[in-house]
Parts: sequence; C-alpha cells; structure tokens
Amino acid sequence: MKTINVAFGLHNHQPVGNFDFVFEDAYKKCYLPFLELLERHPKIRLAQHYTGILLNWLDQHHPEFVPRLRALVEQDQVEMMTGGFYEPILSVLPDRDKVGQITKLTDHVKASTGYSARGMWMAERIWEPHLPKYCSQAGVEYVVLDDSHFKCAGLRDEELLGYYLTEENGSTVKLFPICEKLRYTIPFQDPQETINLFRKNASEAGTNLLVFADDGEKFGVWPGTYEHCYEDGWLESFFQALEDNLDWINLIHPGEALDTIPPAGRVYLPTASYREMMEWAMPTKAIHEYEHLEETLKQQQLHDRHKAFVRGGFWRNFMVKYPESNNMHKKMLHVSRRLQGLTETHGSDPRFLEAQDHLWAGQCNCPYWHGVFGGLYLNHLRYAIYHELIQAEAILDELQYDRKKTAWTDHAVFDFDADGADEILVANPVLGLGVSPGQGGAIFELDYKPAALNLLDTMTRREEAYHKKLKAASAQQPPEASSGVASIHDIVVMKEPDLDKQLVFDSYRRTSCLDHFLAEDTTLKGFARCDYQETADFLRGAYSHAVESTGAGLSVHLSREGNVATASGVVQVYLSKRITIDATHSRLQIDYKIKNFDNQPLQTWFGSEWDFALLAGDAPDRYYQVDGVTLDDARLRSSGELSGVDQVRLVDEWLKVRVAVAATQNPRWWRFPIETISQSEGGFERVYQSSVVMPHWRLAIEPGRSWNAKIEIEVSSLA
Repeated sequence: MKTINVAFGLHNHQPVGNFDFVFEDAYKKCYLPFLELLERHPKIRLAQHYTGILLNWLDQHHPEFVPRLRALVEQDQVEMMTGGFYEPILSVLPDRDKVGQITKLTDHVKASTGYSARGMWMAERIWEPHLPKYCSQAGVEYVVLDDSHFKCAGLRDEELLGYYLTEENGSTVKLFPICEKLRYTIPFQDPQETINLFRKNASEAGTNLLVFADDGEKFGVWPGTYEHCYEDGWLESFFQALEDNLDWINLIHPGEALDTIPPAGRVYLPTASYREMMEWAMPTKAIHEYEHLEETLKQQQLHDRHKAFVRGGFWRNFMVKYPESNNMHKKMLHVSRRLQGLTETHGSDPRFLEAQDHLWAGQCNCPYWHGVFGGLYLNHLRYAIYHELIQAEAILDELQYDRKKTAWTDHAVFDFDADGADEILVANPVLGLGVSPGQGGAIFELDYKPAALNLLDTMTRREEAYHKKLKAASAQQPPEASSGVASIHDIVVMKEPDLDKQLVFDSYRRTSCLDHFLAEDTTLKGFARCDYQETADFLRGAYSHAVESTGAGLSVHLSREGNVATASGVVQVYLSKRITIDATHSRLQIDYKIKNFDNQPLQTWFGSEWDFALLAGDAPDRYYQVDGVTLDDARLRSSGELSGVDQVRLVDEWLKVRVAVAATQNPRWWRFPIETISQSEGGFERVYQSSVVMPHWRLAIEPGRSWNAKIEIEVSSLA
C-alpha cells in the first residue's frame, strides 16, 4: 500500500494592543472549540504555535486552557513550536532582540506545557538568508515556510515532499515547505479534496512528506469560518476523514520527521514571504501592473505552471511605502540602541529588564505593514506599539539620568529615519519630540510620557490597490449568495454604504507644524479633502536648522527662504519657526516669524497644521472644548470653523489626556478629521486616524517688515 507522512501545524496569534473582546471572540469561536475537537479526536496529531501575547492573555483570562493544552502535549498529540515571543518580523530586529525574543517564548512554552520546542513559526513566513545563524543561536532546529520560497529557488512540486537543510556561515537549520494547495483546500473545500491530494502524493517507500501550516484563526475567526467549521461540521468531518484513512496517512510531528526521515538536500532560499504579502509590499501602481500580468498569464493558461517565477516585492519596502511604518521601526531601533548602551551598567536591574520587555512588545509585527488585514491602518494597534516603546524610553530615562533629577533636556541630531537627511530628537522628562528639517520642518512625533502616547500618530490618506475593487463593487449589484465559505483574500464587503465616495488621497504626508500658504479660493471642505492649491514651496521644502540652549531648556530653530505667489506677483519670503521646550513642562512653544524679503507688499493666507491622534473620533468621551463656545458637534471627527478664540482643546477621557492649542494674533481655526478607507479581514472600513487643528491668518506684510505669532501646545493629564 502506498503511504504518506503528513505534518499539520497551526499558528495562533493576536496582536499587542488588540481589544479584549477580540481576544475573547477568537477564544470562543476558534481556540476553545478547536481544542475541544482535538480532545474528542486523540488520533489527530499536529504542531501548534501560540504567540507569547496570546499565551499571556490565556493565562490571565482563561487559566484552564493551557493545562488542557499541556495534557495534549503529554499524550504526544500536540507538538509545541516556538517563535518570537511578541511575533516580530525577525529579519528587521537588532540581532540580540532576535535571539532574545525566541528564547523568551521557548522558555515560556517549556514552563507552561512541559515541551522543549525544537521548531519555530516564522512571523508571516518572512525569510531572509541571514536568519539561520540566529535561529541556531536560539536553539531552533526547524522552521516552516511556504513552498513558494523553495520554488523561487528553482525547486519543483515533486521535490518538495520532504524537508531541506540550509545554513548561514555554518549555522544550520531545517526548513519544511508548506504546501500551498493545502492552504486553499483546508478548510475551503470538501475534506475529500485534501484526502485525494494526500493519495496523489503517497508512495510505496512511504517517505514522502506533505506539510500544512497556517493561521489557526482560519478555523473560526475568519469571516464565515466558525459556522463552516463547527456549526456545519466541516472540521469534524475532516478529522473523521483523516481517521478513516490512518492506515495509509501517517500523521507525524515535524520534530518527529527530523528523527525518522532524512533531509531531501540542501537549499538556499531568497528573501521571500507568502505570495500575497510580497504583492502587498509593492507600490500601488506596481500592484496594478502585477495583477494585470497575473491575469494575462491566467488567460493564456500559463500562470499555474510559471507563477513561481512571477514574484512581487520585498517585505522591508513596507517601510518605503508607508513612512509611518518606517518611523515606528526606526523608533524601535533607537530604543533598542539605548537599551544596548545601558546593558553593561544596568543589565541586571529589574527596571532594565522591564524596559527590554516593553521594547520587545513594541516589535509586534502587525501594525508595521498592511495587506488584507487592517494592520498599519488600525490606530489602536499603532498606539500599542508606541505605548510600549515610550514606556521603555521612560524607564531608560530613569536609568540614564539621575532618578532624582526631574529637570533636564537632551537632544540628538542624526539620520533617524534613514532618508539621507538629519532629524532632531528633543526630550525632557515628560515629552519626546521628533523634528524633520528636511521635510517641511515638520514635527513627526510628540510623545507624552506620563500616558506613553504619541500624540501625532496619524496616517496619510493614500490610494491603495484594493480601492479599485471597492469602486468596482460599489458600481455592481449585490452578488448572489454562494455556497461554501470564501478565502479571506477573495472577500469584498463594505461595512457601510458609499465608502467609495469618501475616498480622499493626500498630496503630502500628514504630520504637524506644517506651514501652509493657501490660495484665495481655498475652503475648509476643499482643504480637508486635499482639493486646494498651495501658493508657496514651504510645505515640503527643506529647512535650515540649529539646536540652541535657552537656559531653561532647548529650542530648535528652523528657517527657510521661499517664494509666495500672490495676485500681484511672486514675493520672496523668509519663514522662521522656533520650537522650544523647557526642562520640566509638557509644553511646546512655537514662535513664528514671516518676513517680506521683497520690494512689494505681501498679501497672503498662512496656516500652521497640527494633526492630533486620540484614537476615537465618535466616542462621547473624546471631544473638542472651547471656552465660551458651545459647539454644535464637539466630537473629534467633527468639522468646523471658529473665530474670536485664542485656544482650542482636544479631550480624551479614556486616555485621560487633554491637548490645548493656543495661538496669538487672533487666528481663525479649522478643524476636521483624517479618516482612511482601508481593507481589513472584515471588509472595507472607515477608520478615524486623527483630528486636524489649524490656526490660520490673513497677512499683509509690507516690504522689509515681519509678522510674528506664537503657538503653544500644552499636554496635561486628566488623572
């Protein structure tokens, strides 16, 4: 009889910062019912990976779960896998953090289940050739990766019925190829389709091995899968089909395969992830071209045969596609370097270890990229990353500076975001500030340390490749209901009507302290939709910069000469803005000076844009507050114009934070929300990102004369 070895593996994960109700829903719909089904089918054997984030949540909210999992491990039904504790993209971490994250989860798995994990789940199956060295250092013997990785190296389907060795400078690790066909038959097709695939690959020698490894959430969390897998009985039927064929299907743990099946050879894999991820990492226009090429190949019946050679991009380019991701990543690297620098003097201090754990939690991959899942566009996930990293920095501040010293300022000037130009980081005990002289003299980060909150953590509204699908779906009649359950990659669902009409794309990156010179016909609605005209070249221009001591603190002096188009001609202008913080307060002061360098009068309209990210735009406990004014709509997602006031406040009672924006010279004020239309596992959705507050002035400046104004941003705690 022909037989085959089959190794199953499941990866279970929830991001740092995900809502408790999301964890609980996944527990009830997926993690618990799957465990219960395993208990009823003791002959079903598989490997399981739970991220440290999820294990911590289970220990806290359902302490009965892990002992039941341990029982399955002890009866050899389940093999546990390790990985990065907080599910990071290992390849983009500092080396010490790579090994530390894996070791932390391996130790946790051993303590909680009694199993010494031999293999690991590689987050998003993102592979780079240098990783074997660090996997080996962390004690990892094997990794599971997509078969497409191997096909990119030239291997064919018939050569992927086993596992391979790879190495980096002599450090070896074994690699198991995940069968892509199984990822699409399980659980989306009749169980017999999978059994037929097993039979097709069975052999007389019985040494062939097929591997299925995928997200555990596709068994209950993905749309429609709870009903499909449990209520309609697909998973029970699948387990029964396996049990009915165990005379020729050998369910084997990957670790067991290492001991009983020799490797098929040695291989060196290129940088890769699963095919969809490599597509998502490309720029939008390139994705459109890629999709067109794939469709052409399908029409010519060439795609299935040659798709291994049709590759998308490279995961790291998410940090090019999304500067917001790049800023988070470079913030993480900066915190890691600070931690590394204190290892020798403070490495055994419990506070140092606490800071290290906050750093590692801030490396969770989910908000660093975006595809079919919400990821980077979900503000609560970005908030969680910054929350962890800022907590780590606050501890490092205590260790680096005298703990008893509550008044200090410090700064660093270096190429923070690796764009070829210097940025400026300024800090005191309560604030952290990031300034980009080369990009409009903008402030791209403002950390309020008592709340561990980056107040400027917003997103730019960009065109995404899937917006084409949104427009197409909006133009069509609702599709007829289909039988079965669709893959998450094929679902087109809108969470509210007419989302296509709310698509807005920004012409510049949304940061703060942005200098706008507006055309006369600019309206609030037009400005909010980025449908207006700039009359000067300050918004994206490079500013000269200098950091100066003020006695009580530090100031960053930014200046630029430029041209402003007016009705009477082009006027040469000098703009200076001095950003000052002192050694104790959570207050920024921005002193503006605009000087007419020309020999003709300057009539212009100037505004300073600030984007504040306070997580929710519709909640009743997040609102605008203006002394002496009752706003018709005070929600943070409201729009409106104010005059005759010198201060506008944004209040977030949930975060317990108040931001007061004050300005001199009798400005008018605009406010409006930044909301993106993005794709998530549940469909297309509108996501609140931030609230724009912009004081603006009509200026008339004679030749050689100057206009001066002051803006103050003060952050305070409601606690």
